[in-house]
Amino acid sequence: MRYVRMPIEVESPEEYGYSRIRHNLSESSISDRKLSDFGLTVPDLPLHYNDHRGSPALRELIVAGEPGLSARDVLVTAGAAGALFIVATSLLTKNDHLVVVRPNYATNLETPRAIGCAIGFVDLTFEDSFALDVDRVKAALRPNTKVISITTPHNPTGVTLSGEVLGRLAALAARHGCRLVVDETYRDLCYEEPPNLAASLGPHVISVSSLSKAYGMPGIRLGWIVTANRELQELFLAAKEQISICGSVIHEWIGEKVLERRAAILSDTLAEMRHRLALVTRWIAGEPLLEWVPPAGGVVCLPRMRSTPPGGTAGFYRRLLEMEGTYVGPGHWFELPDNCFRLGYGWPTRDELQAGLQGISRALRA
Repeated sequence: MRYVRMPIEVESPEEYGYSRIRHNLSESSISDRKLSDFGLTVPDLPLHYNDHRGSPALRELIVAGEPGLSARDVLVTAGAAGALFIVATSLLTKNDHLVVVRPNYATNLETPRAIGCAIGFVDLTFEDSFALDVDRVKAALRPNTKVISITTPHNPTGVTLSGEVLGRLAALAARHGCRLVVDETYRDLCYEEPPNLAASLGPHVISVSSLSKAYGMPGIRLGWIVTANRELQELFLAAKEQISICGSVIHEWIGEKVLERRAAILSDTLAEMRHRLALVTRWIAGEPLLEWVPPAGGVVCLPRMRSTPPGGTAGFYRRLLEMEGTYVGPGHWFELPDNCFRLGYGWPTRDELQAGLQGISRALRA
């Protein structure tokens, strides 16, 4: 493994310094929550080694209501990032081939690169509304393709895949004898009813998610892998045990209490996110220097500049931060040109969001 720091982490607000940013529109989650927001006080829990797979109650809650899936199909991990790392390092070697959509969350690209496997990219384009063409995925397959890796809702565009497309991808992977990995981190933030968990499509399909984005809880590092494949579950468990043995009893207790109230929490969150998306939609409609593909899920979108701003894109980002105090995720975070940027509308307050949007408009023109 050869690790290289990712630009999205090197330039993250945590590294740059939150105190230097007034309007943070670069985040990819809803606002950070506190325990008190959920009415929680951590009890006097015994700090023992936890169930290596994750607490049974938590695993039941993760797949509650999902057809054909049960707690035994869930492995709790250290966030979705931990889940993706386990999946990639368990299934891929330098002699294998991966097909992955791009742009993408950086871990879905950088961990396979660190492994040294061959990678076939299926690039999503603005001109095609970032739609995923299953035939292009099929064309990218090789005899040694071991994994097809997709995300829905997509980061950084917010585009979602229908149940029909997911079914076609699952069937394609089955015919080819490879695994389909579906990063569903934003699934609980779909603005329309989402399909069932991808893992319900067959034992060769692997779902990954977490509590970080939709629940505003990145600080407890709680994610999971779902697959009905017994052999894969044992393989992933072996990897987890070598990395951390088990998860935190405190984190998993918090996760249980939050997921017990999943429906009520998500109802309030989705109502707020729809309001914020409407704010961004009105702003984009009145901003002739930008264009976008409206998101259908998540809390991020990817506007694109219609023309080069004064001083080029570097001048735009400099003005935006230094003069407007506003931070967004430049295109190079996602191996894209910097004439597009990820805009996160779920993390800032409404006032910060509106001020940041106005700052973007000014920085495009100054």
